[in-house]
Amino acid sequence: MASGNMKDIKRRIKSVESTMQITKAMELVASSKLRKAKEKADNARPFFNALYDTMCDIQAENPGFFSQYMKKREVKTVLLVVIAGDRGLAGGFNSNVLKLAQSRIEELKAEGRQIKIAAIGKKASEYFVKRGYDVVGSYINVAEGMNIYRAGDISDRIVRSFVEGESDRVELFRTEYVSPLTQRAENFSLLPLDINTDARKKSMELPIYEPSPRDVFDSIVPKYITGIVFGAVVDSFASEQAARRTAMESASDNAGEMISSLSLLYNRARQASITQEITEIVGGASVQG
Repeated sequence: MASGNMKDIKRRIKSVESTMQITKAMELVASSKLRKAKEKADNARPFFNALYDTMCDIQAENPGFFSQYMKKREVKTVLLVVIAGDRGLAGGFNSNVLKLAQSRIEELKAEGRQIKIAAIGKKASEYFVKRGYDVVGSYINVAEGMNIYRAGDISDRIVRSFVEGESDRVELFRTEYVSPLTQRAENFSLLPLDINTDARKKSMELPIYEPSPRDVFDSIVPKYITGIVFGAVVDSFASEQAARRTAMESASDNAGEMISSLSLLYNRARQASITQEITEIVGGASVQG
C-alpha cells in the first residue's frame, strides 16, 4: 500500500514540476513582451502629443472655429471600441475590461441607444459575437505586432463611421498600464473631439495655416485618432503582459508550495515503508528464533 501511494505522489510531483516549468517560461516571455510594448508606446507618444497641441493651438487662435470632428449631434448610435487580449491566462485582464464595456452597454440600452462594437483582440471578438451584438469590426492577433499602419486601418474605420453618420459617438475601452502590479480598465469618449483650450496661451506671432486652419485641423484629426488607437492597443498589450506575468508568477509560487507539500508526504510515506519493512524483518527473525 505504501509503495503504491509513493508512486502516486511521485507522479504528481513530476506533473506539478512540468507545469511549473511552463509557468516560469510564460512569466519570462511576458516580461520580455512587456518591456518591448512599453518602449513602443513611450517612443510614439511625443509625436501624437505634438499633434494634439497643434489642434489646441488652432482652436484657441481661431474664434468660432468648427470642424466636422467636433460636431455634437443627437446620439442615436454609439460605437464602442473595446480592446481585450488574444489569449487567456492573464488573471482578470480580459474580464475587467469586458465587464466595464458590458456595464456601459447596459447604460446605453437603458437610454435607448443603439450599440455597435469594434472588437480588438480575440477575447473581445468572441465575447460580443457570442452574445449577438452588432460587431462591425473584428481585429484579431494585431496587438503584439501593432504599428502605425495597422492602427491607421482601424482608425480609418472609426473616423468614417462617425463622419458618415453611422455612429453619433465613439467610445474607447482599454486597460491602462499603471505599474507592473496595477492595470486599470477605463473608457473615454473618442469622437466627437473635445479639445481643451483653457490652458493654451496665444503666442505673440500667430502661425499661418494653409490652405486654412480648418483644413489643417481636419487633416490632423485622423492621424491623431490613429495615435490614440495605437497607444491604447499597445498600452493594453503591455497591461496584458504585466497581468500574465503576475498570474504566472503566482502560479509558479503555488506550484512550488505544492511540490514542497507533496515532497513532505512522499518522505513520510517512504519512512512508513521503511519502518514497515524493518518491522517485518524483525518479526521474521523472531519467528525463526
